[in-house]
Amino acid sequence: MPTLVLDPQPQELAALIERRRLLGQDLLDEVWEGVLHLNPAPHGRHSHLQQQLAELLGPLARPPGWCRGGHIFNLGDAEDYRVPDGGLLRPGPDAVYLSTAALVIEIVSPGDESWNKLPFYAAHAVAEVLIVDPQTRSIDLLALGERGEYTRAAHSSVIELTRDALAGQIDWA
Repeated sequence: MPTLVLDPQPQELAALIERRRLLGQDLLDEVWEGVLHLNPAPHGRHSHLQQQLAELLGPLARPPGWCRGGHIFNLGDAEDYRVPDGGLLRPGPDAVYLSTAALVIEIVSPGDESWNKLPFYAAHAVAEVLIVDPQTRSIDLLALGERGEYTRAAHSSVIELTRDALAGQIDWA
């Protein structure tokens, strides 16, 4: 259940946020236009898919030389950022907050906001978004169009990859 707590934050909420930070439980938290989204750690099958995707996409990103793979990272800035489940990054400065990515990966968890992140990714010129849904065992490859909206694509323009080929290599167990 989403909860919005208006400022000033109650002392108990500030203590919860600080405790999450100290325990490293805030790695997946995001800030959406100044609103903190506290995200729990995902289901175990999420990590299984995340690892598979890193193994499958990593070798495809090496030959071009301009992409490097990544697991979670912060896309945006300290006041407004999202944490995709992975991605392929363009060369650039090594920083806590990255301004864009060539491709981001979102693995859908029950009740998550993966699809709601698309306008943010478009505003940050993310060329492609790969949305993987373990519940439906489906993969959506979305490409950023000239008008700033994502449309479904069968083939990636970032790496040599088709949606169907990737889907055929995933172990959904």
